Amino acid sequence: METHSVSKLLALYLVAALFVGSELIQCTTVSYDKKAILINGRRRLLISGSIHYPRSTPEMWEGLIQKAKDGGLDVIDTYVFWNGHEPSPGNYYFEGRYDLVRFIRTVQKAGLYLHLRIGPYVCAEWNFGGFPVWLKYVPGISFRTDNGPFKMAMQGFTQKIVQMMKNERLFASQGGPIILSQIENEYGPESKALGAAGHNYINWAAKMAVGMNTGVPWVMCKEDDAPDPMINSCNGFYCDGFTPNKPYKPTLWTEAWSGWFSEFGGTVHHRPVQDLAFAVARFIQKGGSYVNYYMYHGGTNFGRTAGGPFITTSYDYDAPIDEYGLIREPKYTHLKELHRAIKLSEHALVSSDPTVTSLGTYQQAYVFNSGPRSCAAFLSNFHMKSAATVTFNNMHYDLPAWSVSILPDCRNAVFNTAKVGVPTSRVQMTPTHNRLLYWETYGEDLSSLHDRSSISTIGLLEQINVTRDTSDYLWYMTNIEINSWESFLHGGKWPTLTLQSAGHAIHVFINGQFSGMSKHFCSTTESEQELIVLSDSGFKFCIYLDSNLNIITGSAFGTREQREFTFTKPVNLHAGINRIALLSIAVGLPNVGLHFETWKTGIQGPVFLDGLSRGRKDLTIQKWLYKVGLNGETMNLISPSGASSVDWIRASLATHNQQLKWYKAYFNAPLGNEPLALDMRSMGKGQVWINGQSIGRYWMAFANGDCSMCSYTGTYRQTKCQLGCGQPTQRWYHVPRSWLKPTKNLLVVFEELGGDPSKITLVKRSLTR
Repeated sequence: METHSVSKLLALYLVAALFVGSELIQCTTVSYDKKAILINGRRRLLISGSIHYPRSTPEMWEGLIQKAKDGGLDVIDTYVFWNGHEPSPGNYYFEGRYDLVRFIRTVQKAGLYLHLRIGPYVCAEWNFGGFPVWLKYVPGISFRTDNGPFKMAMQGFTQKIVQMMKNERLFASQGGPIILSQIENEYGPESKALGAAGHNYINWAAKMAVGMNTGVPWVMCKEDDAPDPMINSCNGFYCDGFTPNKPYKPTLWTEAWSGWFSEFGGTVHHRPVQDLAFAVARFIQKGGSYVNYYMYHGGTNFGRTAGGPFITTSYDYDAPIDEYGLIREPKYTHLKELHRAIKLSEHALVSSDPTVTSLGTYQQAYVFNSGPRSCAAFLSNFHMKSAATVTFNNMHYDLPAWSVSILPDCRNAVFNTAKVGVPTSRVQMTPTHNRLLYWETYGEDLSSLHDRSSISTIGLLEQINVTRDTSDYLWYMTNIEINSWESFLHGGKWPTLTLQSAGHAIHVFINGQFSGMSKHFCSTTESEQELIVLSDSGFKFCIYLDSNLNIITGSAFGTREQREFTFTKPVNLHAGINRIALLSIAVGLPNVGLHFETWKTGIQGPVFLDGLSRGRKDLTIQKWLYKVGLNGETMNLISPSGASSVDWIRASLATHNQQLKWYKAYFNAPLGNEPLALDMRSMGKGQVWINGQSIGRYWMAFANGDCSMCSYTGTYRQTKCQLGCGQPTQRWYHVPRSWLKPTKNLLVVFEELGGDPSKITLVKRSLTR
């Protein structure tokens, strides 16, 4: 048996058991050969699942990990999130949801192994790909290339994490659960684009990681040029066509995508378990020996951690364990049965190479025979429509379309990927009847915005350069003087404001009023424009229409595919000085793409006004004022102390459907232990907090997609099997029970567009079959 062990490739092994004080710690040797990862010299076929510690609460970890173990997993996989652990240079945070050591100890307590994917670039639909924003401002830096400042920062954080793991004795070579580590992440596209600089960087990263002497193998995923002793691995919906870059390395699948992420305005993605099981079985029959489900539990993008931009607060991912920690059927149990069948075949799978025999045009047998009483067979049917009956070892087997049957003894089929015998779980969101005690409101003061600006300059600034991502919000403000003889003031058409934004959203205010909507009560004499008076929930407000009877709204938005957008709308100006205030909003920073640290956010211009008597007025190059964040953020209205520091007013019907409003209410914790959520269907767009902790961004953006029939057969892509067309992409927002007190929990909502907070409800999530 040819074995490339860590002792040979990485560092000196600790083989014997070590005494630490009075405690005996059994050290584990981890190595690899062409067939598998070896643990204490024994080849192992390992089933893994991704659970990201910051996407759930510490109180959830033990239950999630136990469910993973019960589902047949051997390994828990997690990224390490640099921006959560080092929010400012040299200042580290490892508490609460970021208590990495506690998470790994919980995995160890459950008797599972861990794959620690340090990165420290993680992608993961996480804000800025896991990089702290301050890294962007290190002089001379260029991300993920042969760049001195970047390599120094990356090495410093990697060393920090590795040393912490060593101090806690968490590597397998020290008796801990960590059997694999990953450096970098999905670097293949960047490596190809950067050429020599990318090649030099990846070689440096490998050498740097190996030099840390962890005593366990290192992995590089989606990096065909991963240098020895790195194991290159596959990510994707299917990986049965993948082979490692050296014949003496095992075949690892570090991300078997169990579903797909959601973005505001998009559909929810579902991957049928029959296809996922088929993909895993295909991989195993081709010699794969390590599979990691990404995700096994997706969790929640609490706070402002969602990236993209436009990634939803939910990171459910259609995973076997749903966002709330409940088992999703039939995905969970069907995969559990798959894992059992694979484990029954383990000895033959890791001890021999398959013999492939044709059983028909689309049917094959992969037979692993390592001696007497050690034979396993995988019978596959790749036809997308037709079932087949095949003959193998003088016996007949029925194979549904697009399926694999597993025979651990080469005779008895114990599992078929397409035959699901588990009822489908149905989600119920039931109101708790815990009344949200009366709502109060506090409005952002727009009248003095210009006076409270912190920066002024000629021209437009990039948003993140100003905010440093301390807030989603940045005010861009300027003035324009309108002469009294302008024709639009005497019955002509309103002038048109046009601006170019690099993303991600904008709300336009003219003289303290939301553009396109008048004061709360109004009449048709206020403007010559078309105008209607609507009644909603018993109160009136005005919406302006253009000459084509289209609603003139003061907002515009990009999308994940097209962050940049143009705002072009008529604006209501008066004679004299007019104040233009543009609220630019980031909806998560990019997490993937070549040098995404250089991508721009905010209003980049040009900004101009058309329809004036003297022609176009260019506002781009005049004086602009800037204010970072909202008044409510500055006053910390989300906390109990901050909320009590201002005078709130009792919310009424007249204060609903207004822009830039803060709302607060109190509620008591519901009885029981079911997971909880807020139903935000009556609101527009904003953020929500409970007892000072951020639930995340909400947005009732309606899903646009193709929700036609879904079949498990045929190659899966995220455009297949879409759900939720015509409904808000995300309606319910997870409320961890551990965040609640028995009574008087503070709920704070910031609403950008206008909504009815009186209809927000607290619901319990449950599953029925």
